[in-house]
Amino acid sequence: MKITFLGTGTSQGIPVIGCGCVVCQSTDHRDKRLRVSVLVETDDKTIVIDSGPDFRYQMLRAGVKDLDAILFTHEHKDHIAGLDDIRPFNYLLHKRIDIYATLRVQDALRREFSYIFEDTKYFGLPQINLHTVALEPFEVGKTKVIPIEVMHFKLPILGYRIGDFTYITDAKTISEESFAQIKGTKYLVVNALQKEAHISHFTLEEAIAFADKVGAARTYFTHISHNLGKHVEVEKELPAHIRLAYDGLVLDVE
Repeated sequence: MKITFLGTGTSQGIPVIGCGCVVCQSTDHRDKRLRVSVLVETDDKTIVIDSGPDFRYQMLRAGVKDLDAILFTHEHKDHIAGLDDIRPFNYLLHKRIDIYATLRVQDALRREFSYIFEDTKYFGLPQINLHTVALEPFEVGKTKVIPIEVMHFKLPILGYRIGDFTYITDAKTISEESFAQIKGTKYLVVNALQKEAHISHFTLEEAIAFADKVGAARTYFTHISHNLGKHVEVEKELPAHIRLAYDGLVLDVE
């Protein structure tokens, strides 16, 4: 299984014209973070987790030529805004894209992209197959996916475990029941927004503590804001088994 980080930033972590912060001024490509998303390529399926506002450019930048499914973690704009840009895949691949989301997220998609769901169809509309995700495992092709509920302040959202790879973003608290589903994973991806306390995201310290509790062989932090600092400086503060993810990072997961 091949994992490609399409984006590792937040809406507070993308380059801003005129911003004078050290991250925006950095020449290190690892500090150029688009909105958080990850590409998972299995033996038979190409899957994206979340399609934010940068989705089109991310797919072009990564040279992605196929797409079978999008798994949504939750309905916030930085995770769903790029759904419309599946159109080229519909057209070129002559297929609909499978969309996996909770009922609450589906309601948000119907509000944001009402034209996709109208009875009257016209040429060029995004073509999707909508699948409801609860808290039971499901399959995308031959790939088993385990949804894991975590809390984004008071909002329950989903992380996903695929084999020995677990992807969690926008988490602040995780129950012991959900932790049991994560335990034993070899590759963990989890959010680490900034060093200062935040109401709905892990801080760097909290993310390190959580990673140590999970005990994965490798942990990568994502959903990084500019407040965290420059990649090269932050990595000096991390244990050897924990790294910062960056846009374009590729992992080969057994």
